[in-house]
Amino acid sequence: MEDIKDVRLTPLPDSPYVKPLRFIYTQNGKEKNWDLLAVHDSVAIIIFNVTRRVLVLVKQFRPAMYYNNVHPDDREENTIDTKKYPASLGIALEVCAGIMDKNKEVEEIAKEEVLEECGYDVPLEKIEKVISYRSGIGVQAALQTLFFCEVTDDMKTERGGGVEDEIIEVVEKTIPEIEEMMKSKGPLPSPPSFLFAMLWFLHNKADKYKK
Repeated sequence: MEDIKDVRLTPLPDSPYVKPLRFIYTQNGKEKNWDLLAVHDSVAIIIFNVTRRVLVLVKQFRPAMYYNNVHPDDREENTIDTKKYPASLGIALEVCAGIMDKNKEVEEIAKEEVLEECGYDVPLEKIEKVISYRSGIGVQAALQTLFFCEVTDDMKTERGGGVEDEIIEVVEKTIPEIEEMMKSKGPLPSPPSFLFAMLWFLHNKADKYKK
């Protein structure tokens, strides 16, 4: 995962995932504009393994996080020195998640992501919807739907780690480890959706598994 080299920056070509737009509007009689991104909606899933009482999470390299850990002066030449900036700067800890790029119900997408990323084959009826919210409202405001599911070791398959060219590491954290993480002053290598998901779990589910 951390074997990153030949890092270059180029203008954005046509992309199936991100479409930059300039939004022009008139508000209170004054013309304004705002630059934004059109992106896919997504799902995120909190997974708790009840067999061993651990949260099942994922780590993966996130180019945007890596880029923002590079000093602006070192982006000027459009190449990045990976010896000065190792790939570890872009490794994020997240809940299982994925974009909605298929014509399927949101619960079905969540089930697929749990299988593809973490390797657990969870019955559809065991996937509990938590809440939907808008993420990245400054530039995208895409809809993300958060789910929760319990898994057991018996549900584990040989799959997991992502599909096609994805490189995803499945990691496990105990409840005390997550509690300690939530006390951190940061910066944490995680998005706000992860922090919200962990706080929701600690507030709504954790006590059940501590008994």
